[in-house]
Amino acid sequence: MRGVFYLSRAKFASAQPTGHHVASNHFDAQGNARMVDVSAKAISVRKAVAVACVTMSTETAGVVRTGTSKKGDVLAVARLAAINATKWTAHLIPLCHTIPIESVDVDFSWKETSDQTDTLQCRVTCQTTGKTGIEMEAMTGATVGALTVYDMLKSVERGIEIHQVKLTHKSGGATGDYERES
Repeated sequence: MRGVFYLSRAKFASAQPTGHHVASNHFDAQGNARMVDVSAKAISVRKAVAVACVTMSTETAGVVRTGTSKKGDVLAVARLAAINATKWTAHLIPLCHTIPIESVDVDFSWKETSDQTDTLQCRVTCQTTGKTGIEMEAMTGATVGALTVYDMLKSVERGIEIHQVKLTHKSGGATGDYERES
């Protein structure tokens, strides 16, 4: 296949930087992908918050703010898409565990980027009680929420940008808490 880069397991194992080992529990000693065994892990309350930003013209932002999109309420549809996406994460990300999602909150907030653009932030908070984290579910929800905003507005503006998808908070589990510095 043209344009596709394949890295064999042997090459992956030898491609690891020397001097500082980059450890990933998603690979065995031979470099084979594997799903991590979480059976011996303790159950704990786990929470994750992720954001994705959508930058658009001030004119397009006005369409969202006034609810005049021809496709309907942009934020209501994006909220539902984000919630639904969290439930499908294990189907989209090959090595994610299927976990019980006990709560999902989706919030949208605006910030003026410049005189001509505004940025909408989609913030997704997920919580579970289980043996593995919920970060990927929060990040998937934020990303799909942002993609849905684009889909709802692409007939108005094709130049909308999705950016700054990131985990901002994580709590619970053996690795402890994480808080992204602003």
